[in-house]
Formats: sequence, structure tokens, C-alpha cells
Amino acid sequence: MLSVKPRNNVRETCIKPDLTITETQLLYAQLQLTQLLTMNKFQKNAQVFHYASFRYLFLGRLFTVLGNGIAPIALAFAVLDIGGSASDLGVVVASRSLFNVLFLLVGGVVADRYSRSRVLVVSALVAAVSQTIVAWSVLDGSATVLSLTLLGALNGAAAGIALPASSALVPQVVPAKHLRQANALIQLGVYGGTVMGASMGGVITSAVGPGWGLAIDALGFAASAPLYFFIRASAEKAGTLPGNILQDLKEGWAEFAGRSWIWSIVVQFAVINVAFNGIVVVLGPMIADASFGRTQWGIIVAAHSAGLIAGSLLAMKWHPRRDLFTGAMLAGLYALPIFMLSQNATAIWLIAGFFIAGTTLGLFGVIWAHSLQTHILPDKLARVYAYDAMGSFVAIPFGQLVAGPLAAQYGIERVLLMSALAIVIVTAAVGWVPALRQPERMGTKPYNT
Repeated sequence: MLSVKPRNNVRETCIKPDLTITETQLLYAQLQLTQLLTMNKFQKNAQVFHYASFRYLFLGRLFTVLGNGIAPIALAFAVLDIGGSASDLGVVVASRSLFNVLFLLVGGVVADRYSRSRVLVVSALVAAVSQTIVAWSVLDGSATVLSLTLLGALNGAAAGIALPASSALVPQVVPAKHLRQANALIQLGVYGGTVMGASMGGVITSAVGPGWGLAIDALGFAASAPLYFFIRASAEKAGTLPGNILQDLKEGWAEFAGRSWIWSIVVQFAVINVAFNGIVVVLGPMIADASFGRTQWGIIVAAHSAGLIAGSLLAMKWHPRRDLFTGAMLAGLYALPIFMLSQNATAIWLIAGFFIAGTTLGLFGVIWAHSLQTHILPDKLARVYAYDAMGSFVAIPFGQLVAGPLAAQYGIERVLLMSALAIVIVTAAVGWVPALRQPERMGTKPYNT
């Protein structure tokens, strides 16, 4: 017995140090594993940059939106500098928006018939030339409201043609397994570039004048054209069948209208855009002037932009099982900041509400792009994108036009409250669409699997 006890004592004294070392090693191993997983997530999201054509597309769009972020501020001061009124500025801005919407369908047809990268090259060159003329005329003092209106219409038409092509091109430059990351990164670049451009716009216009701001916009388009030219898309070709434009539009409409999950969400976002980008854009500054001030309103709007970026990042990490249904329901949270405005919430609550709304849109944008790209056939994808964009955005000017008269008739608070309620109702209705609740009923045929 005496010989056993020391043996046990030795075992106990030897085991405890071993256990302590093992725990330390385990903690170290866990730390290393955490770092490795974090690195792997970053590397996974960055894998799409290994594809040269994706890099060209990403940079081309980034240069474009950087310039376009500067342009609205520079253009506004350019119109005012030549003696234009607020109405004149409205006409110049509206001309671009109108022709942008009108040429979306043309862009969809063209992008489904011809090389999408070449469509982007041509549209970028047209936009570069038009903005160069605008910048030159502003710098030499020859600009007029009429010339700025006509050139704005040309620039808007080029942008309308480019949008379906740029969206439909993504599945042709990356494999299907990287589509979600590709869409998230492109959207991140678009939102980030827009915010950076808008921030630069005020500084550049104040420092050197609006003409140079517009010249930088033209330079962004010119820089994007060669990048688009070097894109080499996959062998899948679109638009190889002969036909006329009307027939192409009918085919695209049949694809769009025949899928309830597409048109129902487009209706939802038409309502959201009328309420938020239409009514709130007009009435929000009025509320700010009467309460918390313009500086706070600028911070509130910036919070929405920050949310868009945060949502794009979230989309890379979070993949809900019924992602399209989840994204559509979360988009209904756009009612939140509008309701807050109607109840005269303080600026801090509005900052939070606008950030949440922006986050839901950033997340949904990636989910939506991925859903269309993986469920619509290649030769119809750009036309479906065109109908989607037109349906979602065409009502924004209507909201901007009726916001003032409705507020004068019924009061700002009531108009905002009804806008928030409309978003809640349409979101609830979309939630009952069978194809959204049961993704297997979406009538799908994957694009690039």
C-alpha cells in the first residue's frame, strides 16, 4: 500500500501541470482558429477579385458613381451661377431623370441583343462626351439652361441604357458560387462611391467652381470606358434570336409579369420609393427647418447612406434560408423612419431609423440581384432588370410632385403617417405571395450553375 500512494501522488502532481499546459495550448489554438476563420471569410469575399473581368466591372462602376456623386452638386451651382431659378434647376434635373427612365427599356433590349460590355463602353463614351461639353460650357461661360437641359437628357439616356447591361453582366464574369459576394461588393462600391462623390462635390465646387466638378464627372466616365472594353464575359450569349424591338419588349414583359415574386416586389418598392424618395425627400427638409435644423438633417441622410453600406457588408455574411422573403419583409422597415418623422421624433431617433432603413435596403439589394441572376434566363435578364428599374423608380417624380400639395391640404404629419401605413400594407401583401414563402415555387431555371 505504501508503494502505491507515492505513485498516486506522483501521478497527481504530474497531471496537473500537463492539464494547465493543455488549457493554455487550447486557448492559443482557439485564438489561432478564430483568426484563421476571420481571414478565410475575408479571403472568400475577396475571391471574386481574382477574376479580371470582375475587377474591370467593379472599377468601371466605381469611377462612374464617384463622378455622378459630384455632378448633382456641381450642376446645381452651375445653374444658379448662370442666373437660373429654382424652377430652371428643376427642369435641368428632371430632364436627366426622365430620359433615364425612358431609355431603361431600350437598354434592356440592347443588352439582351448585343455584347453587354460593349453596350457599357458606348454608353460611357456618350456620357463622357456630354459631360465634357457641359463642363466646357460652364467653364467658358457659354452654358444656358436650354443647353444644360438637352445635354442632361442625353446623359440620362446613356445612363438608362447602361443600367440593365451592368446588372445583367455580373453573372457572366464570375461563377455562380461567387455571385452573392460579387453583387455585394459591386453594391458596396456603388454606395460607397456615391457617398464619397457627394462629399467631394461640395469641396470641389467651393474650391475651384462647378465647372471643374463636372469635368471630373466626365473624367470618371472616360476612365470607365476602357475598363469596360477589357471585360471578357462568359460564352453564354444573350439576344441571338432575330426579332424587332417591340417583340423583344413583349418577351421581356412576359418573363417579368409571369413571375409573381418579381412584379409583387417591384410594386412594393414602387410604394417605398414614392414614400421615401418622393415624399420624404420633399417634406423632410421642411420638418428639419421647423425643428432640429439643416445640419441635423444632413447627418440623418448620411446615416441612411451608412446603412446602405452596412447592409451590403451584412449580405456577405448572413444568408437566411428564405432570403428573398426575409429581405422583402425587412424592407418594410422603411415605414419606421417615416413614422418617426410624422411623430416629430428627435434627431437621434431619426438617425437610428434612417440607418436601419438603409441597412435593410443594402441587404435586400444583394439578395434581389442574386435572385434575378439565378432564376432568369440569360437572354431575358437585362429586359427583366429594365422593367424592374422602371417600375420601381417611375413613380418617384409623382411622389415629389404631390408631396407639397398633399401636405398643404392634409398636413405634413398626416401625409407621412399615411405613407408609412402604405408601406406596411404593401409589405404585408407581398408576404403572402406563395413563391416568396415557398422558394421552390419560383418557377426557376438557374442562370449560371
